[in-house]
Amino acid sequence: MKRRAAWAVSLALAIAGCRVVTFMPRFLARTVELGFEDIREVKPKIVDPVRPDAELAVLWVGHATVLVQIADRFVLTDPVFTDTVGQVSKRLVEPGIDAENLPPIDVVLVSHMHFDHLSLGSLERIEPKVRDLVVPQRGLVYVPGFSFRTWELATWESWERDGLRVTAVPVRHNGFRYGLDGEWMTTSYTGYVIEYAGHTVYFGGDTAKTRGFRATAERFPSIDLALLPIAPIAPREFMCRAHIDPREAVDAFLELRARLLLPIHYDTFVNSFDEVGEAPRELARVARASGIADRLVMLRIGEQRVLERAAGFPR
Repeated sequence: MKRRAAWAVSLALAIAGCRVVTFMPRFLARTVELGFEDIREVKPKIVDPVRPDAELAVLWVGHATVLVQIADRFVLTDPVFTDTVGQVSKRLVEPGIDAENLPPIDVVLVSHMHFDHLSLGSLERIEPKVRDLVVPQRGLVYVPGFSFRTWELATWESWERDGLRVTAVPVRHNGFRYGLDGEWMTTSYTGYVIEYAGHTVYFGGDTAKTRGFRATAERFPSIDLALLPIAPIAPREFMCRAHIDPREAVDAFLELRARLLLPIHYDTFVNSFDEVGEAPRELARVARASGIADRLVMLRIGEQRVLERAAGFPR
């Protein structure tokens, strides 16, 4: 029990992105309470996610895990397929697709080292399907030897293979994994811009408010889709240091000058005091007030949507 409590403290610090632990008793109580609930099933669940009719399609697997299809290429962000993260925080909803049903993945993008984003158990499950893995600068220290190729990117550096290009872009978060390594893991977090076949997708990973959104828009002026976190929200005095809330996500979207917004990083794990459904409701309200409601791509976990049809298919 003491070991599990220590993991819980470490996990909460990593997710919250701060060193203040006054909210820990309430967080642990909520973790225990929800831990007795069954993980909600996703039905029906997609078995074959390859869309020949798609130039751009997305499938929300849950949390920050998104399967992005751009023409004939597949990118997977922050893959987490385990029932818990850090052996403590339990899933509320099962993954939106089974790991064995993923297509071959051209590149996996890991935004930072926290347990709910770098899941080594999940990487083991999908290892045979992955060709390349990209992590932020100094992130490979936490990635053991897998059969796929691994790469580190500092801000504005790019990885490219056969026309698929990934660039690390600035966000505001933290990169430590255990809390005690925060003094030297100071660059191991990032966002990414994905480019292929004339399409551009932004993946924010996990971030607080930052000037990096505007800097990214200056370098990438034609972003088709922004994947942006909208939670955790509360306790706001802690979360604001490392996480944008729905209002700030809309601001980030406008600063990125993207065409569409796909909200992520909510209602999947216990990682805050937010109630299930709170973040998307608030996002919908802010989006209506900001005049961008028609640019939201709201997906259920396990839902896939074609955003741009391939030539020759009905639009």
